[in-house]
Amino acid sequence: MNSQFGQNQNLLHMSTSTYIYIFGESEIKIWGLSGRERLQLMLKATEHISLIDDVETIPASAPVLFLNANFLFDARVLTALIGTDKKIALYSDENCPAAICTDGNQASQLLRNLNNNKSQNYKFVLLTIPRMGLQDLKIDFQQNLKKKDPPYILPISEANRPILEKELFSGSYKGVTDLVTKWLWPLPAFWCTHYCVRHDWQPNHVTYLSIIFATLAGITFWLGFFGIGLLMGWFMTFLDTVDGKLARVTVTSSRLGDVLDHGLDIIHPPLWYLAWGAGLATTLTPITGLEIFMWLMFIGYIGGRLCEGAFQLWLAPFDMFIWRKWDSFNRLITARRNPNLILLTYGWLTDQPDVGLLLVVAWHLVSTGILTWRLITGWKTKQKEGSLKSWLQDIDPAHDREIWAVKIFTRAPINLRKSHPTSSN
Repeated sequence: MNSQFGQNQNLLHMSTSTYIYIFGESEIKIWGLSGRERLQLMLKATEHISLIDDVETIPASAPVLFLNANFLFDARVLTALIGTDKKIALYSDENCPAAICTDGNQASQLLRNLNNNKSQNYKFVLLTIPRMGLQDLKIDFQQNLKKKDPPYILPISEANRPILEKELFSGSYKGVTDLVTKWLWPLPAFWCTHYCVRHDWQPNHVTYLSIIFATLAGITFWLGFFGIGLLMGWFMTFLDTVDGKLARVTVTSSRLGDVLDHGLDIIHPPLWYLAWGAGLATTLTPITGLEIFMWLMFIGYIGGRLCEGAFQLWLAPFDMFIWRKWDSFNRLITARRNPNLILLTYGWLTDQPDVGLLLVVAWHLVSTGILTWRLITGWKTKQKEGSLKSWLQDIDPAHDREIWAVKIFTRAPINLRKSHPTSSN
């Protein structure tokens, strides 16, 4: 009886709309968006919420979330706040609250208190509401970005703006990815993303341009112009980094952009290698038995993708490359497009384009063999232990910095006081 009542209460809370009121007047733009605009975009696709401008319209018993537009919010923090059923005030290191969870009964009085106490930094506004910090929220690793970074709520100010833009940009990167994306592209991608924001380029504009360069690279490979093709190919991979970062920092991701971006990533690499092989026929170093090598390449490429998909479908709710630390290091060099482009570039630079392609084929087969071994190992481990757990779940990015994997695949929490001790809200 009590169990059934508890289940009904949970279902009622899930179906009840949370009313969200945004307060704070900061007009400082971070990646082209004010704090209010960013919050509105972040909440746009969230279910069971209602953004309101008048707290008087809130039903008395409805859950209410006040969000301070003078802060930069981690999306995970917003999700945790919307999911809570407690009355709390969330603080960062500042004296003013970043968010307040209450109900319709208290919303009007609370807003009046907030408006009347701005000059006092809200010091006496929340005496009756329990105070909490980020460490009290239950936030796990980010499966979609293959990483575990510390959650944040950061005060927005003109002095903090450069730091906050770097933080948002760094946070848009996958923690576990290939070595080129991780270490070569971030700095030029940061400035290119800034250029796109200033000139009002949308992420899909960049994706369309990357599709053009992917096509041109394939054509030039086919014609045997490997140097020009490599320039176009590398530029395409750079744009592939920029469009995703631009979408995340400006909160403008779209279903179409996601399909185009991921679809292009899956389709074009094997076609590039096939075109490279065809282009070799016009050079002095054609490959005998090219058809066999192309079949081996496709087997390796598809086999690797199938191993990754099977792992996540049957063994764990997370990506294969964040299972163990070893798997994350393997992702840096496994047979994906960028590591393979390094091999093709080596072949062209040494005037051995045929060797470059043979290295790509061999690396596909070796990598797929490794992924098959990891898949089998994962299956055996699950049979023995009952479930698999990502290594990211067992670490603290702030306190485990001496561990190499933590240094490489996670970021330490940002410290605004240390970075800019005189900054204020």
